[in-house]
Amino acid sequence: MAHRLLRIAAWTLGVLAVVAIAGFLWLRQSPYWAGITLFSEATRVENFRAMDRVFPYRTVARAGPVWAFDRDSRPLPARYAFGEEERDLAAFLDRTETTGLLVVHSGFITHEEYRQGADETSAFTSWSVAKSVISALIGIALEEGHIASLRDPIGAYVPGLDGTPYGAVPIEDALTMSSGIAFDEDYARTASDINMLFIRTMAMGQPQVDLLAGLASGRAPGEFNDYVSSDTMALGLVLAAATGMPVAAYLESRLWGPMGAEADAFWSTDRRGEEFALCCLNATLRDYARFGRLFLEGGAREGRQIVPAAWVRASVTPEAAHLQPGPNPASHWTFGYGYKWSIPEDPQGDFLAIGVWGQYVYVDPTREVVIVKTSADPDFDGRDHETVAVFRAIALSLAEAAGP
Repeated sequence: MAHRLLRIAAWTLGVLAVVAIAGFLWLRQSPYWAGITLFSEATRVENFRAMDRVFPYRTVARAGPVWAFDRDSRPLPARYAFGEEERDLAAFLDRTETTGLLVVHSGFITHEEYRQGADETSAFTSWSVAKSVISALIGIALEEGHIASLRDPIGAYVPGLDGTPYGAVPIEDALTMSSGIAFDEDYARTASDINMLFIRTMAMGQPQVDLLAGLASGRAPGEFNDYVSSDTMALGLVLAAATGMPVAAYLESRLWGPMGAEADAFWSTDRRGEEFALCCLNATLRDYARFGRLFLEGGAREGRQIVPAAWVRASVTPEAAHLQPGPNPASHWTFGYGYKWSIPEDPQGDFLAIGVWGQYVYVDPTREVVIVKTSADPDFDGRDHETVAVFRAIALSLAEAAGP
């Protein structure tokens, strides 16, 4: 009897092992494998420039004449000041696992480099840099009359959120990350809201509106600046409902074509085909730089207004007390915040879009500089202040070389 039980156990274990191996091999060949290994050290660099293998997507087609950059190669400064130290800039680029760096000064590309297998055709994922693009599209939709007022509640445009905490949040408070919605943005915690967001919308097929409808309010809107990515997801739903167009299509017709992008972009979607508005635009460095240049030039390209000038000013000008840069008891961090743009401490007129893992579009209108940096930096959470120091050093060196 004992021998028979042992044989049955051995046979059962053998079958389970075969099933496990077969399941693993199937998973390796399935479209889900890239998503499962999205952030692994061995694959994230390649994944971040090939997100079309990870998620479904909508294409954002370029159209019309390209907004050209001239070229005037200039060296990067060798060192930069950070805190009480002078640090090596080349070492910083290595340490932050840079995949691309593009510097534009007065319409000239002064520095362009690609690393870790990337080149000028690579479509780098934006992560949360896309939030600043959503903001620009909201400004255009407001100008066109699709949105009546920024003080309108989100539920007025998204019926599925009417009567929920998110439905009561004014659009403007979602733009400034001040919704008051309780949302756990901890990427290190497996079951956090931000991680479960992707699992629920991708693996489980839950509609984004249903996910947002289930979130509770943690405080009143408009009082505290907290980094809540679901705010931008809600704005994506507002944008699509108000304009009657998918986010990618509205971007294509209102911004990507008119600003003279040189390459098609694409926006990652969930399994239902809705764009992840909180992230996941994918584009070349040069086209990210064109977006930054558009904001540097007040929303205009060669005299044609694309993003309303008043919107550009409002987007990068924190008004309320809880949005001011510096130590702020009503904010989750020390950068100021506008309409999805961050304003560094010690304000110098510069501002930037920031994405996790070290994605940046930095704009310094005073020195006429735009810098785009893409990365796969696992220590991105602690790098924003140092990265601004690097960008300011580059901008200052170019301004000084140009003279008065």
